[in-house]
Amino acid sequence: MVATLPPRTVTSSTCIDELRRHVGDQAVRVDEHHRRRASRDHAWLSPVLSADLPDTIADVVVRPDTVDQLRAVLGVAHEHGVAVTPRGRGTGNYGQSVPLAGGIVLDSTGLAGVLDVEPGWIHAGAGTTFVELEAVANETGQELAMFPSTVNSMLGGFLSGGAGGTGTLEHGFLWDGFVDSAEIVPCWAEPEATVHAGAAVAPHLHSYGTTGIITSARVRLVPARWWTALLASFDSFEAAAAAGTAAMAFDPVPRNVVVDDASLVGYLREHARVDPHRASLRAIIDESAVQAAAEVVWEHGGRVDLVRSDAVGYVVSTSFNHVTLQAKRVDPGLCHLQVGGPALLERTDEVRSVLPCTMLHLDGQLIDGARRFGGLLISRFVDREQLYRGMERLRELGVFVLDPHTWMLGAHGDLDELRALAAVQDPKGLLNPGKLP
Repeated sequence: MVATLPPRTVTSSTCIDELRRHVGDQAVRVDEHHRRRASRDHAWLSPVLSADLPDTIADVVVRPDTVDQLRAVLGVAHEHGVAVTPRGRGTGNYGQSVPLAGGIVLDSTGLAGVLDVEPGWIHAGAGTTFVELEAVANETGQELAMFPSTVNSMLGGFLSGGAGGTGTLEHGFLWDGFVDSAEIVPCWAEPEATVHAGAAVAPHLHSYGTTGIITSARVRLVPARWWTALLASFDSFEAAAAAGTAAMAFDPVPRNVVVDDASLVGYLREHARVDPHRASLRAIIDESAVQAAAEVVWEHGGRVDLVRSDAVGYVVSTSFNHVTLQAKRVDPGLCHLQVGGPALLERTDEVRSVLPCTMLHLDGQLIDGARRFGGLLISRFVDREQLYRGMERLRELGVFVLDPHTWMLGAHGDLDELRALAAVQDPKGLLNPGKLP
């Protein structure tokens, strides 16, 4: 899929004056420091995106504190034909928050706060972090069914640009019943906030805000459990993966099961009880499963290095794409692919031979009703030609490969459905232009 750049929109002084009238002077920033900072995310994780993403910065950053203010901002943008790129904490990895057409960066951090909690659900503003959501849920004896490895991510940003995380092993991804409903504002002349529920909310998930701006959402809670972390190590990656596969079948289901190559462990955040020279199995398990987990480790020739509840945060922070983040900070010459499928374990040696210095990271996931591993292939980056040849070879081996080196939508969901919805919600094509092919 070829990525193209949209034409730059022009934000006039008249438009900026109107924005100030609606949200106040302090909520409108035009200084270069704020504009440049708000125009970047974690796309630097990809050497391809680092080279391809233009050095475009927004003309203005606007931070509405109410839904009515947000509606007014979108009305002004529609009237003046100015692009709007929504942004939370900027934790996206694919350039989701980069304003390719300039214009307005819409900072949603002001739309924060829990609105309601009930059995099974929590309703909160788009600017609420997952740390806040989990803390409020815990006060009611509940916890989030799923949350991203970057726990300070905000609800709206994760729903618009994320997919899975801790809890995905038991409860699946965003579109697997995690979101009950979301309030969304379109980009019209006089936009109204509308609640989309059930099947109607699914097309708005992981759409980078191209189908409207999420202002709040109601997401799934489950009864809280007593969790503890298991850290174990093995002589081989294969033994660690086999033990991890067995652990995924536990009842109660673990909250996380993570496996890393010994060569990758040294790139991760240090922990006194994690051996950087051995393959690693890390899991968040119900306290009732500690003995069963230890037996699984021993049966596969492993060593239990730690069982402690205060290491749960460590497991969360060394799962999913947080692994890429930590590895790239140590060695910027590394490159990642998102991978899955049985071939990762059945044809491991062939998978390793495709790209130089390959290291594997596995996360337990619920995919099509089955618990199995997906994860990351991290390798040495030479050039994009070798990388994309490698992707094709991996697919020939039966590996599912998701390309993380593009800012374009298309990996999740039906693009025709997404285009049709965007045409209704955003008839002028002003919402995050350039991201929807």
